Order: sequence, then structure tokens, then C-alpha cells
Amino acid sequence: MGPVKRGAKSTTFAGKVLNIDKRAIIPHPACRLSVIASHFCGNKKTLNQKMSEKGDIALIGLAVMGQNLILNMNDHGFTVVAFNRTVSKVEEFMKNEAKGTKVIGATSMENMVSLLKKPRRVMLLVKAGQAVDDFIAKIEKGDIIIDGGNSEYGDTNRRCKELAAKGMLYVGSGVSGGEDGARYGPSLMPGGSPEAWPHVKDIFQSISAKVGKEPCCDWVGPEGAGHFVKMVHNGIEYGDMQLICEAYHLMKDVLGMTQDEMADVFDDWNKGELESFLIEISRDILRFKDSDGKYLLDKIRDTAGQKGTGKWTAISALEYGVPVSLIAEAVFARCLSAMQGERIEASKQIKGPATTKYTGDKKEFINDIKYALYASKIVSYAQGFMLLREAAKELNWKLNMGGIALMWRGGCIIRSVFLGNIKQAFDKKPDLSNLLLDDFFKGEIQKCQTSWRKVVATAVTLGVPTPAFSTALAFFDGYRSARLPANMLQAQRDYFGAHTYELLDNPGKFIHTNWTGHGGNVSSTTYQV
Repeated sequence: MGPVKRGAKSTTFAGKVLNIDKRAIIPHPACRLSVIASHFCGNKKTLNQKMSEKGDIALIGLAVMGQNLILNMNDHGFTVVAFNRTVSKVEEFMKNEAKGTKVIGATSMENMVSLLKKPRRVMLLVKAGQAVDDFIAKIEKGDIIIDGGNSEYGDTNRRCKELAAKGMLYVGSGVSGGEDGARYGPSLMPGGSPEAWPHVKDIFQSISAKVGKEPCCDWVGPEGAGHFVKMVHNGIEYGDMQLICEAYHLMKDVLGMTQDEMADVFDDWNKGELESFLIEISRDILRFKDSDGKYLLDKIRDTAGQKGTGKWTAISALEYGVPVSLIAEAVFARCLSAMQGERIEASKQIKGPATTKYTGDKKEFINDIKYALYASKIVSYAQGFMLLREAAKELNWKLNMGGIALMWRGGCIIRSVFLGNIKQAFDKKPDLSNLLLDDFFKGEIQKCQTSWRKVVATAVTLGVPTPAFSTALAFFDGYRSARLPANMLQAQRDYFGAHTYELLDNPGKFIHTNWTGHGGNVSSTTYQV
């Protein structure tokens, strides 16, 4: 992860306001704590006295994200009670990262509850699924539970209803930004019981990233809305990462560029419309050398892992009937990468085109790749917001699309200058059906179109897989088509399964044709294809 740029900031710590220039101390959290501690040399008594205070919030789960969120809350003047199922992790945290802070370590669930102000706020950063339900069972009536993990939104819907019946408020919040984001300002996407928002708003908006003076955190909506938005965020993240990988692949294998040359290209791209966290870290990855002085990237096994949120996005898209094709292809690309043994064997047996190198103008093609990446990125976000819109309609959620774009504008993994344009599009027209219909994005796509088509055609000709670039272009062409060949598909379905069809001049009336002369006149109600 690249260095985080921060300016001077006032931080409340142990009742005092410090003006700390974070740029001098960000390299490691311990360094930051040592700078804060230097302001309190010989003042251990004050810190010890703070230990008798009641906590503003408890956080359960002391992996790196949990620890860093606790330290972030502490920096903003909140007293946090830390707890972990393995109590030794609490002791270790208190002796190391949390040493000299206002953080209070709890030795049991009962102890944690006794250390909190009412209404008690308890944030969970534990593995999604049963682990969340197990902890919820131990929390009492009147408490506010905040699930900050990557829970499935359906589980959050269920928990909101179950806990409301028990007199508890439930918040399902997306948290994005990785370990640095958690420590110095994440993007937070809370949803759930609306009555809980006033009780957590100050903490969440204080610790979140800021764009200008605007916090990258606001109430998303009821039930599982926060976790749904985080899921779509992660799906878009899958798409962005795959698009960058394809750009890297083309530069490396088609243009034969060195890592330094590619890093320079990414650095240049990061100064324009593609400016983003993922472009920035891709540049840094390309430049990174191992202890032996050789580039690390070439040593990394080309099998991609995944934790499931991209898959959940693709499944949700199928459930709601939204063609989120780029995110789905990004998930499948990871699945294909995992088949490394088969790919290696296939590479020995199956031959592709004779020519695999580009013979045209190298500089011009690099520019074409940039525009293909930009246009495909627009499609990816357009598809993501299509899914948000459809889910909101089906689930009766009133989602603020411009507000969501702002939440993603800073702190999170997909943060980019580009999201400012998305916010403007929805601010201008809140009911915008698709980003591709916004005047700004229509113009940007038009600017990129020739290069985009050239890159996809070149990749196909030279045998380089570009599933994300290709599916983005296919979606774009399909979306702008007044007529698609689905009339043939409907005729086929009616021919073999009597599924019926509608006529162009009489929509709404479903007709079955006896195509063979020996079929029946009864349409199908059970055979679904």
C-alpha cells in the first residue's frame, strides 16, 4: 500500500488538543503514538486516571482492522473498550499498540459491558456469518450493535428484524480503506435501524476520511443497505483491479515494456482522469524491489485469491436481473487464474496466433490502453450503480446515489477523482437511470471509443485475454442498441418450450405459435429456460 498523504490535524488526546503533522509520523502507527506520548512526558498519572472512565464504544475483534479503528477513535477523543474472544490478544494489544492511550482492555464480555456508558455501543469486527450471531446472542436489551465486517446484506436484513423484536438496535456498516484507512480515515457505509444513527453518527463521521470538510460517511438506508453498498463497492473494486491487470498485461506482453517503463506510465495516468488509489499502488508495486535487488512482482504466483464479496455482487446482479457483466468477468478471471496447473499444461498443447507482438506505434498504443481503461472503468461504475438502483427499488430503500459516490470519494480502496464526476451527475439528476446517459460521461466515452475498440481488437488478434475490457465494450454496444437479436431467442424458446413471445406492434399480449405443424396450442407454465 502506498504512503498516505495527510496534512496537519488537531487531535484530542487525554483531554488535550494536539496539532500533529501526520506526514511526519504515518510510516508506522507506533511512531505516531511515540510522538503523541512525547507531549505527555511524565504524565502517566493522567492517563491512568482515564482508565476509570466509562467507554464510549466497545470494539470486539482485534485483528489489524479492529486495532486500527480503535486507535483512530482514540485519536479523536473517544474512550474505546477493546475485547477479543482470545483474551491474550487484548493483553498484547494493551501492552503494545494501545500503550499510553485511553483504550480500556476488557477481560470478558461481562467486563466489557460493565465498562460502557448507556446506551451501550458495541462494534463487531469478526468473521461474517455464524461468528456475528454468536456474539449478538451475548449482548443485552437496549444495546446498539454495529457489525463492521463484510456480512451478507441478507443476514443484516434478518438481524435487524430479529433484534428489533428483542429491543436492540442494529447497524450493518461497510468499512473500506484497508489497514491504513482504518487507522487514519476509512470510508464508512452504515445502514440498519435508523434510530441507531444519532447514537453512532459523531463517532463514525469523526473517524472517517474527509473530502474537503465532508466526511466519507453518512447514513445509507434501512436494514442491509449499508452492507449492500459495501458489497457493490467491493464488486467495483474487483472490476477496477482486473482492468488494471489487463492494461499491465498488454504493456508487458504485447509492447514488451520494462517494469520501470510501466511504472512511469501509471505515474503519468495518475495525474489525469485515472487518478486513483489503485493506479497509485500499481505504480508503486511495479517499482518495488525485493531484498535481492530484483523486482518482486515477477516472483509472485499468478493465482488470485478472493474472499467472496465479488461473487456476492455477481450473484445479486443475477437475482435482480441486472447485467453487471464486468464485475462478473473480474470474478471469473480470478477463478481462471486459480487453474494454474491446467493453464500451464494447456499452454504446451494449445497454440494461439503466430504473432503476439504489436508492430504499430508504441506510444500511441499506450495512449489507446489508457482510454480503453478509462472507458471500461466508466462502464464498471455504471453497472454498479445500476445494481444499487434496482436493489433500492425492489427493497424499498431510498438510496442517495450522489451521497454514496461521496462516501467512496476518499478513504476507500476505489477512491478516485473520477467519483467526484459521478457525484455531480447524480446531484444534477438524482433519478439518473444510467451514468452512460449523463452528458459528462457521454462525452468521455465518445472521446475514448476509437482507442477502446482498437485495444480490444488488437488483444483478440494477438491472443491476449482481456475479459474485462471486452465485456465492457460488449455491454456498451448492447446498451446503445435499439434492437438486439433477442427476438430470435424468444422464437427459439417458444419453438421448443412453448414459452410464448410478444409482437412489436402488440406488447403485453403473449402468443404461442405451432412452429412444426404437429405441436400443440398450449403454452408452457412449468418448463423454464
